Amino acid sequence: MTATMTTNFVSHLEGAIDGERLPPQTIHTLHNDRPIWVRYDLEAVTRTMTKQDLLSRPTTIWRYAELLPAYDPTKIVSLGEGMTPVLPCPRLGAKMGLSNLNVKDESQLPTGSFKSRGMALAITMANHFGIETVALPTAGNAGGAAAAYAARAGMQCYVFMPQDTPIINQYEASAAGAHAFLVNGLINDCGRIVNDGKEPMGWFDLSTLKEPYRIEGKKTMGLELAEQFNWNLPDVIFYPTGGGTGLIGMWKAFNELREMGWLDSSVMPRMISVQSTGCSPIVNAYQSGAKHATPVQNAQTIARGIRVPAAVGDFMILDAIKQSGGSAVAVDEMSITPWMLRATATEGISICPETGACFAAVEQCLDDGTISADDNIVVFNTGASQKYSEAIACNLPLLDSKRPIDWSTI
Repeated sequence: MTATMTTNFVSHLEGAIDGERLPPQTIHTLHNDRPIWVRYDLEAVTRTMTKQDLLSRPTTIWRYAELLPAYDPTKIVSLGEGMTPVLPCPRLGAKMGLSNLNVKDESQLPTGSFKSRGMALAITMANHFGIETVALPTAGNAGGAAAAYAARAGMQCYVFMPQDTPIINQYEASAAGAHAFLVNGLINDCGRIVNDGKEPMGWFDLSTLKEPYRIEGKKTMGLELAEQFNWNLPDVIFYPTGGGTGLIGMWKAFNELREMGWLDSSVMPRMISVQSTGCSPIVNAYQSGAKHATPVQNAQTIARGIRVPAAVGDFMILDAIKQSGGSAVAVDEMSITPWMLRATATEGISICPETGACFAAVEQCLDDGTISADDNIVVFNTGASQKYSEAIACNLPLLDSKRPIDWSTI
């Protein structure tokens, strides 16, 4: 389940805003208030690791050890995060007029969402550096994942979440032993509390992209996808975007694989960033051609994972979209729950609200010509629907077991 290598292929860290080279074996947060890349000696990786090597390795994210910063097996913090399946969706595709629609189902990870990937690496590297207490703001799933991995590592974890965070996310953070707090504000307000508490509380800030390693965990989505597509890549990827770590991480993975000569296709996927009309800072910036996004005021969406008014890695998201020839799409807030339920009922996959937004975006992009009916499309399902009880609430009819059933009403 864990890596066995003891060689570190990290060459250096790099400031994403200015390219400044930074030392790797040092605790880092931000550089000039912006995120940091992890860079590898890809020539050395290519000499050491082959595609064939992967076939004999356990099907976990740690199979890509040479392309991850964690190399000491005694420091790895794992809950058995395995490869998630790519599930063809022929019935839903046919209803939408698409010939090749697929879902990569991240709901099957240990904590029920894609956040397992990022937290596995972030907590592992915190463990590597001897950090004992971490804190983070969360829109939902990240808090539960951080709490679980911190518990696995024997660390203290502080989680701050908006007051209307889905109740299951509240429960899972608390159940995993985190010091969990509700905040009467949005995730950026929670982030401010985490930042303000660094000095008096002595915790390490595990916020999205405020340390270099969550992105490396999310990168494994792209590594897996390439392997699952036999080192070709899909034409289009739809990804729900809040902090954007997954989209940035996948694009990083594809570029690393291309530099290594591992990709058999010359065409890279078009990355479609999906947001709601209730919170669409990336879409607004993309449409205006801006390098950075303007924070959204009074952000509201039922898809809590994409309710991020301002992303510290906004320029990295926008760069990935533009470099891939992709787009940023805002969908009508009222379309999210219907698409979530429609997709789940049609294919049986536990679709979360954020992915409901993605299916609305697929329909929208097909209608306006952004994608074609023959494109090979992958939609990322970033979490399990059962974690969003508020979004899937229903009133079931009650049958009286003591009276004859009127079968005409069934």
